[in-house]
Amino acid sequence: MIKVLIVDDSALIRSVLQTLLSEDPNIHVVGTACDPMDARGKIKTLNPDVVTLDIEMPNMNGLAFLEKIMRLRPTPVVMISTLTQKGAQETLLALELGAVDFVAKPGHDLDGGLEQFGREVREKVIAASQSDVRGRAMARQPKGTPSTAAPVPSKVNSSRKALIAIGASTGGVEAIKTVLSGLPQDCPPVVIAQHMPPGFTERFAARLNEVSGLTVVEATDRQVVKPGHAYIAPGGAHLRVEYSSGQLKCRIGEDDVVSGHRPSVDVLFKSVAQQVGPYAVGAILTGMGKDGANGLLEMRNAGAYTIGQSQSSALIYGMPGAANSLGAVQEEAKIESIASKLIAALEAKRDAA
Repeated sequence: MIKVLIVDDSALIRSVLQTLLSEDPNIHVVGTACDPMDARGKIKTLNPDVVTLDIEMPNMNGLAFLEKIMRLRPTPVVMISTLTQKGAQETLLALELGAVDFVAKPGHDLDGGLEQFGREVREKVIAASQSDVRGRAMARQPKGTPSTAAPVPSKVNSSRKALIAIGASTGGVEAIKTVLSGLPQDCPPVVIAQHMPPGFTERFAARLNEVSGLTVVEATDRQVVKPGHAYIAPGGAHLRVEYSSGQLKCRIGEDDVVSGHRPSVDVLFKSVAQQVGPYAVGAILTGMGKDGANGLLEMRNAGAYTIGQSQSSALIYGMPGAANSLGAVQEEAKIESIASKLIAALEAKRDAA
């Protein structure tokens, strides 16, 4: 049984969450709290496996409370967010502070999206219960210490065909930030599929643009990919790459869900295998499930170099583990080493050409 504590200042939301979570026989709501002060004592006495946490609450902001949880008693936390620009910004900050994942609330009347909301909450609570939050908290470096070595200029920008493809899900916000921060400013174009709903990927791209040396944007249809740039798949849409008029471009589509997701890592990786082949490198990072495993295998079979995040550094080893089991991964590495290995692989390809 997964023990869950619900923390939300809305009695209605607490009741709805308790009902929805209780639909899964493997989830047991051990208690609810109306604010962080109430939650603090209940976390100590009830020892929940997972906490669901609202951001905007009285007495103490949810972000401030999350920071205390991660510092004093690391516990898997799923944020309950709002679909607003402010909500997106605060949610991304929560993920940086250590929250495992988030679920966007439906409208105020709770109509139209309640069933999907419930399904997402249950799935993400289960995923959070399997995450290595304590291990990640122990591995965190003190503030002010860079998480990766300063990137050095690469020698691969002379290859117009080179491309870096990255896929991630739960835990991917921090993992992608670590990889991009380790890439040199003149690196080949980077295309990224991160499982995220509409309304959040634009802010996610903006945040990555602030903290890495690359120009990071939410991808648009027919956008030409350029060195030193990274392109994030828009929430709710697939990202593919396609050669057109002699240029590699992003293609955005809202076609069917693939591998349970849109954007799907499989969709991106398969397009990279078909369009770029041996000139590409691919990395599959933390996440629940197996999206991306088949696509990464296609990339490897097409001659691309492929790497998976190691189990010891992944918040959830599901996606990289599935890819490794399938034979799609040439090597595994800790998240801090992946950027340098991607660049080294591209340089080796260039030297061998």
